[in-house]
Amino acid sequence: LPLFTKDGDRVEVLLNATTRVDAAGTIVGVVGVGQDITAINQSQAELTRVANDLQLLIETANAPIFGINAEGRVNEWNRKMAAITGFSKDEVFGKDLVDEYISDEFRESVRQVLDDALHGQQTDNYQVPLFTKHGDRVEVL
Repeated sequence: LPLFTKDGDRVEVLLNATTRVDAAGTIVGVVGVGQDITAINQSQAELTRVANDLQLLIETANAPIFGINAEGRVNEWNRKMAAITGFSKDEVFGKDLVDEYISDEFRESVRQVLDDALHGQQTDNYQVPLFTKHGDRVEVL
């Protein structure tokens, strides 16, 4: 509920309203309790802005970026990955990265690197061999 202060500043208030009754049970009004949530709303707006900026950075980066969830399914695939592999984000989203896009001879090692990362163990400069849409093999770093 937007309210304005005496100085004209806008304040966001979360309002809880309940019926006010007299001793006979007749409704005589409403009691409202408000909480100023202006700072909370501003913080949420800032978090949303930062998240959008980071998403744009990932999407437009000049480096191939992919992400997987805990089950190994693709949940991020930026434009550079799409350009290198020929697969759009829509085509790969939700699919198992290792089973679908890694050649047999590298599946175990790639799966291990990704599992390690999912458990907090970082691996630097690992070349991931992927299949393109046309069946060619490419390596991304």
